[in-house]
Amino acid sequence: MSTALWFRSLRWGLVVAVATVGLASCDEKLSDLTGPTPNLKPTFASIQSEILSQKCIGCHNGTGTRLPGVMNLKDGSAYASLVGVPSIERPALMRVAPGDPENSYLYHKLEGEDITGQRMPLNGTPLTVGQIRVIERWIENGAANN
Repeated sequence: MSTALWFRSLRWGLVVAVATVGLASCDEKLSDLTGPTPNLKPTFASIQSEILSQKCIGCHNGTGTRLPGVMNLKDGSAYASLVGVPSIERPALMRVAPGDPENSYLYHKLEGEDITGQRMPLNGTPLTVGQIRVIERWIENGAANN
């Protein structure tokens, strides 16, 4: 093996090792990214209290007066309104598809990418990268009602 090829292999090996260590410590660093919600965890109870109840129920309150979709994100109703329910704007996608953030319309609406309508929260400050990552992690982990 030539010296140049050996160094290139070593460099890529180090990149992979650093990336692996970085991924292993992602959970510990999520709290650094969540900004205004430092206690946010990838559990539904945490997402409900730290995000949905704070930023979403002004519009998504189940009354149907402001939204055609009548999505109720109040405590006690939100899980049934989100998980395994087809989205109205993109019926081919679930609002939350357990284990699959890319096919979860909630994830897209929070990111503001590949959506119909506007990014959520509507007319509000977008969630931080860390807040979205915690929600993504909850979905990746199966979107349990925990």
